[in-house]
Amino acid sequence: MRAIPESSHEWVSFDDDDGATWQFDITFLTSNYSCIYGRGCPGVLTEEAPEYEHGCCTYGAHFVDDEDRTSIESLVAELGPDEWELHDEAASLGGAIYRNDDGEWVTRTIDDACIMLNRPGFESGAGCALHQAALRRGKRPLDWKPDVCWQVPVRFDEHRDDNGHSTYILREWKRRDWGEGGAEFAWWCTDDPLAFDGDRPVWKSLREEIVELVGEEPYAMLVNYIVERYGDNESAHSTVFLPHPQVRRAQVGSQ
Repeated sequence: MRAIPESSHEWVSFDDDDGATWQFDITFLTSNYSCIYGRGCPGVLTEEAPEYEHGCCTYGAHFVDDEDRTSIESLVAELGPDEWELHDEAASLGGAIYRNDDGEWVTRTIDDACIMLNRPGFESGAGCALHQAALRRGKRPLDWKPDVCWQVPVRFDEHRDDNGHSTYILREWKRRDWGEGGAEFAWWCTDDPLAFDGDRPVWKSLREEIVELVGEEPYAMLVNYIVERYGDNESAHSTVFLPHPQVRRAQVGSQ
């Protein structure tokens, strides 16, 4: 019997009532991936640097459209210096968001990281000022952060074929999704067993983000498939679904 290729993932697809196809990366969604920001995340610099506590905030955020940008601009305006370490620096520069030389709207970077990132030692703690402010107000961080920031490490793509048929794909975010720069990261979370330490599968831990991307009905189809096929026993996912490549790598390394 031939060995399963190291990069293999298990997928499932459904057609909805409108005829569109929904395709889900079951291997990732049933894995125990968990964001380890603040828990030793090595970051996305060209060398591992967990001491900076940058996470994936090093290069700032690119906005997907005007709605994304204007929404964040209004939320940034609510933050004071007690919540946002670089509040005064942003004011002196004309704001946290600007249009770069390529004509793209982005957050500024200061000292090699996003201007919205509170650094270690700040009174509110290290981390995204918007994320922290949302939690402080009892709000969802995904409603307070640029689209790219709350979506990672989940990637949602839409493809339309020559006949107009739409296929929607939900999968893990890979290095290639960052463009050419992704290959230069010394570390990336979905590429390493270090980030696969959660106590719940992704389809549960990132439920709000997944629903925001695909909607309630496609999410319900996904959940029904998982539960009908294998029940709701989270610990069984690693044995009944194809384990994530990084989980398999860790298992081999421990033998």
